[in-house]
Amino acid sequence: MNTTRYLSFARSPEEREVLETWWKKLGKNHGDPTDRSDRANRGDPTDRSDRANRGDRANRGDRAALRRCTSAAEVAFVPAYHQLRLELEKITYVQPESLARVAGVLSHVTKYDETADRRIAQQMAAKKEGSDQIRVSDLRFRRLLAIDDRDKLYVSVIRIVRLLNGEADIPSLADGIYWWNDKTKNAWAYDYYSVALEKK
Repeated sequence: MNTTRYLSFARSPEEREVLETWWKKLGKNHGDPTDRSDRANRGDPTDRSDRANRGDRANRGDRAALRRCTSAAEVAFVPAYHQLRLELEKITYVQPESLARVAGVLSHVTKYDETADRRIAQQMAAKKEGSDQIRVSDLRFRRLLAIDDRDKLYVSVIRIVRLLNGEADIPSLADGIYWWNDKTKNAWAYDYYSVALEKK
């Protein structure tokens, strides 16, 4: 275990890969209306895909369990969180409570485009499709930056993810939640207003 460097999902390819792999596994087949395997193969011992289907259902159960959490303390009781923690601890030192918040919030993310070149605060300032209104208002964003209490942050960021229709840049969102300090707030403010005040 490396205790000499700071965890950063945005800057460390190795740590980002662990996080993205965990998130993808967590959300496998989640919300796919065309996937009938869960109904068609439930409990069929003759179906070779039954074991995989049970695994998929377990993954969706992990996501649901995390989504029900209202604080980092509750996340700590979900096995999926510890799977992420243990994988990251093979690479670097981890702050368990901070990582628990990351895991809980990311369970609400349903879409992540690895090729997109916009960090989370830039996504907040982007306009809604077919509208001149930005996705997260200036007032709501400033209220977010005013938060110091980490449990209040947890609830507020989940609301933000919902406003983004579940779409978020996972590395920058995770880093922001994990560290959440004046440096983070400053970086998010620069990202947000650089897009929100951009001349069209």
